[in-house]
Amino acid sequence: MNVSSVDPFPEQPDSDAGSVIDVHSLSRSFGSLVAVRDVSFAVQRGSIFGLLGPNGSGKSTIIRMLLGILPPSGGDAHVLGLDIRSDAERIKPRVGYMSQQFSLYGDLSVQENLDFYGRIYGLDSGQLSQRRDQVLGLTGLGNRLPQLARTLSGGWKQRLALACSLIHEPEVLFLDEPTAGIDPVARRQLWDLLFELSGRGVTLFVTTHYMDEAERCSEVGYIYQSRLLVLGKPHQLKELPEVNPAGTRRFEIRLPSPARHLVPLRQVPEVHDATLFGETIHVLMDQTRSPAEVLRQLNISPAEETREIAPSLEDVFVTLTRNAERRSSLQAESDEVSTPIAPDATGSPATSRKPAVTSQLQDSVAEPAAPTHGTWAGLWAVLIKELVHIRRQPTTLFFMLVIPAMQTIIFGYAIDTQIEHIPTVVFNMDGRQMSRELTAAFENTRRFQINGHVGDEESFQRSLSSGNAKVGIRIPPNYVDQLLRGEQTRLQVLIDGSDSQVATTAQSTAQLLGMNLSIQLARKKGDALQLAPARDAFGTGALPIDVRTRMLYNPDLDSSHFFVPGLVGIILQLVTLFLTSFAVVRERELGTLEQLFVTPVGRTGLLLGKLLPYALVGFASLLTVMVVMIYVFGVEIRGSITLLLALSMLFMVCSLALGLLVSTIAKTQLEAFQFAFVIMLPSVLLSGFVFPRSEMPLPIYLVTFAIPVTYYIEILRGVVLRGADLIDLMPWVIGLSICGVVVLTLSVARFQKRLSG
Repeated sequence: MNVSSVDPFPEQPDSDAGSVIDVHSLSRSFGSLVAVRDVSFAVQRGSIFGLLGPNGSGKSTIIRMLLGILPPSGGDAHVLGLDIRSDAERIKPRVGYMSQQFSLYGDLSVQENLDFYGRIYGLDSGQLSQRRDQVLGLTGLGNRLPQLARTLSGGWKQRLALACSLIHEPEVLFLDEPTAGIDPVARRQLWDLLFELSGRGVTLFVTTHYMDEAERCSEVGYIYQSRLLVLGKPHQLKELPEVNPAGTRRFEIRLPSPARHLVPLRQVPEVHDATLFGETIHVLMDQTRSPAEVLRQLNISPAEETREIAPSLEDVFVTLTRNAERRSSLQAESDEVSTPIAPDATGSPATSRKPAVTSQLQDSVAEPAAPTHGTWAGLWAVLIKELVHIRRQPTTLFFMLVIPAMQTIIFGYAIDTQIEHIPTVVFNMDGRQMSRELTAAFENTRRFQINGHVGDEESFQRSLSSGNAKVGIRIPPNYVDQLLRGEQTRLQVLIDGSDSQVATTAQSTAQLLGMNLSIQLARKKGDALQLAPARDAFGTGALPIDVRTRMLYNPDLDSSHFFVPGLVGIILQLVTLFLTSFAVVRERELGTLEQLFVTPVGRTGLLLGKLLPYALVGFASLLTVMVVMIYVFGVEIRGSITLLLALSMLFMVCSLALGLLVSTIAKTQLEAFQFAFVIMLPSVLLSGFVFPRSEMPLPIYLVTFAIPVTYYIEILRGVVLRGADLIDLMPWVIGLSICGVVVLTLSVARFQKRLSG
């Protein structure tokens, strides 16, 4: 394309146009890698500024710094008079961003994507409808509103991305290689849209590596290996002395089979450069020789056509790149790579147009002031968008609702274990030596661990209902007297049947102990008196001690009554943890999270908007599992359902925060899965779900208090099986609350609305 193609963009004097972007010595490093080094330039209002360079040269990094989502390592820059470091959130409502890859939501329709970004920028329903119609008219998407974004062709996807970036009427539009990967017709159509936007006063900042697109820009900068090599208008760059060495001319030579003659031409001393352009060869050669003379020298048939031409921008950038490589090879560490360029229309060198930002300029450009967007901004938009995602993903609903029910059924029937050291409370109403010896005999079995002695019936019952004790031993007040009189005494052992393993072990051990003690007493009396050691109420000889057990909460010792409530906690954490972490990380991988960072959505609004839908579906999952627990396994909820649901919501907040924490650490979905698995493994093995925590070594036992599901399992078993109230559960509620606060604080602190270095 020739120079005249940029005529629709008449250049205005700097004093009238005003700079909307001012960059001074901007740098960015990622560890030892310098991505951008000491870059300075200015972009005038209403212009199309093209930043060219090969992949990896730093173009995208510059845009991200100007958008305020990537902090610079050095230098400073202002966009619309606002500092990119301190005023990033004030910049975002006034600019638009179209990322290098398609970063909209493929499972949302065209209209849903537009509506989402309109809500993000705070448009009410009337404004949104008006702006949607305007951008649809501009981009021609009006007949594709119900179509899912992922089904659009490349060109239409770019149109949709452009429409979303324009929905809020930005003053500056950043486009990062907007035509990459689309066909030439779509490229031409997209540039027609950009021309129209520029004509309406929108400032365009475009990165590209297409030379024909550079010709369309009103000003061009070329960056190579993190340095800005040249800056100026296309016609100025073509007049550079390095591109047009003194004493040379540039020709276009049309030859049959031109590729065969390219290498011989390059070997001619008078030829400085030869490049293939379709059926022609562009040659830069000394003006002392003519193309015909060179062709005769090489025994090449006369050219079909020869004409003198001006250099193209590709010639400019190829020349600059070669010179930069040559200088780099001569000097490994170059402090400055500068290229003089032709003076502009005002007579001043173009390099001088890298102005420092003055306070007067900032004041004039910063008006009107950007609207204030708080940390809750965008909550409603993100919330609606997440709910649509969930509705469009049947696999997610299946995972959250059906899989938990299947897991509950499978594990509820499959799991069965045994335990030792059962927490025991003793209510000794006798208190004499023989009764104390009986208590010691229970503890010596190693199946019972005496945790305390109580002196009244209320404390005895409270110890069992709160779950602090799984077994309660009640020794009658006349225990010793009855033994001495040769009467049968009754010892009551109350067992928490909600834990079938505890109940089975306690029952068998207590009965066996009673039998052994009775036999010992019988032997002693039989040897001494040759009489029956004891008689029952009917005068019949009987064992001296009659141990009677009664199951309080699980009379049938059904193991599912113990494991199924615990499964509710494990499954609820599994669902919320994995889906939350995957949802955030997936957006990061697709680039949609970066697109959100550029918008004025508040951090709180973004977090709650993403977490609340999964909390709602997690709550539905909780109800599903509880229905299975009640109607499949016959486990009734003995306590308050309201209390259970309230504490379940507390646990879901903690579990969702865990998923968010994983998403701030993991960079890919594979990493998210690995981190989530690391969290789930101790949650299953160390929470008391399968193995009793009391049997664990002290260091591991202390670690179990850092696992949130530990507290929730105790809450579930307490409310569901024992009918415990809030007072009984207070230690577990406090522990879960502390875990929730700690995890949520860490997650929110790590979740920054910016790209990590």
